[in-house]
Amino acid sequence: MPAIKSLQDLKQIRATASEKQASKRSSGDIQVIVGMGTCGIAAGANDTLKAILKQIQNEQLGGITVSKTGCIGLCEAEPIVEIIIGEKPKVSYGHVTPEVAHQILKEHVEGGKIVLDHLIKV
Repeated sequence: MPAIKSLQDLKQIRATASEKQASKRSSGDIQVIVGMGTCGIAAGANDTLKAILKQIQNEQLGGITVSKTGCIGLCEAEPIVEIIIGEKPKVSYGHVTPEVAHQILKEHVEGGKIVLDHLIKV
C-alpha cells in the first residue's frame, strides 16, 4: 500500500479501491463464480480470481458479475470456476489456473464456445 502523505493521496487510493469494487459488483447477464472454499484457496483460487478480475478490467469487458462462493464439493477439481450466461445452463470448469481462466474468458464468455479441456459439467 502506498504511503499516505496528504488528503489528495487518500482520495486517490479511495477512488482506485472504489473502481475495483465496482468492477466486482457490476451487474450483468454473465456470471463468473469462483469457488473459494478452503480447498479452492489452497489450490490457487485467489490467483485465479485476481486473473479474472484483471482481464475483465484490462479488456473493459462489461455485463459480467464476478462473485465468490464457498465449497462447491469437488475438492479434487479445485480451483473451480462456474460460468452462467443468461438463461443457459451453468458450466463448471476445474483445475482453473490464471492461464486457463484467461482461456475461459476469451473462448466461452466472449466467444460462446465451451472449453472442453477443463469442463466438469454443463
